[in-house]
Amino acid sequence: MDVVAVTVEDISMVTKEDIFKGDLYMKIAIPVLDGALANTNISPSFGRAPFFLLFDTETEEKQFIANSTATASQGGAGIIAAQLIVDQGAEALLTPRCGKNAAEVITAAGVKIYKTVSDDIQESIQAFNAGELKELENIHPGFHHHGGA
Repeated sequence: MDVVAVTVEDISMVTKEDIFKGDLYMKIAIPVLDGALANTNISPSFGRAPFFLLFDTETEEKQFIANSTATASQGGAGIIAAQLIVDQGAEALLTPRCGKNAAEVITAAGVKIYKTVSDDIQESIQAFNAGELKELENIHPGFHHHGGA
C-alpha cells in the first residue's frame, strides 16, 4: 500500500474511494528498546527487539507489545517477530534493518518495510508521514546461531 501525504491545498483531490480503501491512514510497527517509556529509542535489531510500538497514523494511538517469544527463542526470532507484527495488523514496518527470513514473512503479508532515519521514534514517524522514508533494500541474511543484534 502506498502512503498518500495530503495537504490542505490538495484535499479536494482525495476521493471517498481513497479514504475507504485505507490509503490515507495505516498502522505502522516499529521495533523499540523499552515498552514503558514514551520516548524510547528504535531498536537496532528487528527480530530481537524487546518490544514493538504499534502506531495508528489516523488516531495517533500508540500501543507497545512485548516481543518476549522471539527474544527468548533459540532461533527464528525474526520469523516469530515478523508474524507477531503481521498478526497485529501492521501495514508498514519502520526498522533500521531486517533479516531475509523475517522480510519474506512480512512482505508475503503485504506489509512494506521502510528504513528508519535515526533511532528517534518521532523523527521516523514524521518522515514516514511526510513520505520521506525509503523502502528498506539492504535485507541481510540474518544473525543465525545467536550471532548478535
